[in-house]
Amino acid sequence: MTVSKLDNNLTELAQHLARFRDHTLGHFIDGRADGGRSGRDFDNLTPIDNSVIGRVAAGDAADVDAAATAAAAAFPSWRGLAGDARRALLHRIADGIEARGREIALVESYDTGQPLRFMSKAAARAAENFRFFADRAPTACEGRSMPAGDHVNYSLRQPIGPVGVITPWNTPFMLSTWKIAPALAAGCTVVHKPAEWSPLTAMLLAEICHEAGLPPGVLNTVNGIGEQAGRALTEHPAIKAVAFVGESTTGSHIMRQGAATLKRVHFELGGKNPVIVFADAELERALDAVTFMIYSLNGERCTSSSRLLVERPIYDEFVARVAERAGRIRVGHPLDPATEVGPLIHPRHFDKVCSYFAAAREEGARIAAGGVPCPLDGKGNFVAPTLFADADNTMRVAREEIFGPVLTAIPFADEAEALALANDTEYGLTGYVWTRDGGRGQRMALALEAGMVWVNSENNRHLPAPFGGMKMSGIGRDGGDYSFEFYMETKNVCMALDTHGVPSLGKTGAA
Repeated sequence: MTVSKLDNNLTELAQHLARFRDHTLGHFIDGRADGGRSGRDFDNLTPIDNSVIGRVAAGDAADVDAAATAAAAAFPSWRGLAGDARRALLHRIADGIEARGREIALVESYDTGQPLRFMSKAAARAAENFRFFADRAPTACEGRSMPAGDHVNYSLRQPIGPVGVITPWNTPFMLSTWKIAPALAAGCTVVHKPAEWSPLTAMLLAEICHEAGLPPGVLNTVNGIGEQAGRALTEHPAIKAVAFVGESTTGSHIMRQGAATLKRVHFELGGKNPVIVFADAELERALDAVTFMIYSLNGERCTSSSRLLVERPIYDEFVARVAERAGRIRVGHPLDPATEVGPLIHPRHFDKVCSYFAAAREEGARIAAGGVPCPLDGKGNFVAPTLFADADNTMRVAREEIFGPVLTAIPFADEAEALALANDTEYGLTGYVWTRDGGRGQRMALALEAGMVWVNSENNRHLPAPFGGMKMSGIGRDGGDYSFEFYMETKNVCMALDTHGVPSLGKTGAA
């Protein structure tokens, strides 16, 4: 039955992929498909066997300039559109996403290697992002009134202008809507540069927005390599802010590139997130959360709990149970409904992840599960779910972001050591704590150097809540009103009641 479902999925996928195989994927600029100006393109591979899906236009500074010019031209009318009208339009976009949800899931699974079981929810989450921010569009500009004696101050918010959005390759469709939806709701226009390793669904989003009636120039999509198209976007003077999701080192480059034009930046970057399991935790629930948060989505997620800190009395038993679970995880074709872990995104990333297997051995960690590639029919970027045990916090496998289905386990003696180990990292995106002691859970949450902490839970998202990291894990917050703080400028207006005395100079002449 499973094989039959896989075959059916592949047959359906082939219909959606025909357009990408037959024609070079270009850009979407000023309300229409755009073949590009550079004359260059590059291969887009499926990580299942690294065969070529199709060719993609390699955008350059001229393409970015065309997109930024279109965004700047569209900005006055888009910002002037009533919030109720923007709300209705964004809801139509959400309707379009849901209508093409199956197509989005199949294409993204094939393009990224993410299992269909997770990508089948991508459209639903993306539509939810658009609906959430659509409903906030009418009040996005609201501020507050502050009486002050003979004056009244009131504040308001205004969209900052055309913005650049640079999205990653791991769950590209959902993450692009997480950035683009609030920008549009705020009244900004957008130039979107999707990741070159997974560009296909960005074009689907552009088409959906256009079909829903989004005016030309409000959302523009430029494909290309980060060093060319990405850099041109971050340096373009018409772009007032850049929202980026990706590696910390790339965030540093973007900050430097945008410095000359004093761009506002919002970064969601890397992490080496700890999950701390105390001996009094509800261990079965903790075990479920630990395995899910590192091995789901192929371990290619910024919020994955990639460092497992376990209290010594339960360390051996708990780590053995994680290893057992890891060994039973099904690795396979991402379009097979039974698959739990698919192939890594690209051969270059596959080589990086596999390099840590040798590093773990050299540094003295024990490979309790996995630690090997596991190609499918001799092909593809597949690796076995891996657990490095008996590590310490000085090892590379405990300090560097691997970004794959690889977990590093470290024992700790007490609460103080757990906290010291957890905070001993340059990153600070998330932390997870498992304990039945409510006071200890609160103490750990307050002391962890992370932008988000979950106590007795996996990564459970609440859209109004702030999302973002500390230290090298990012700048700024997404979610709810926090997103609008990035995409909008706050203005204060002070109105006199005409009752105060105005200071004067020169009325009586020289003394």
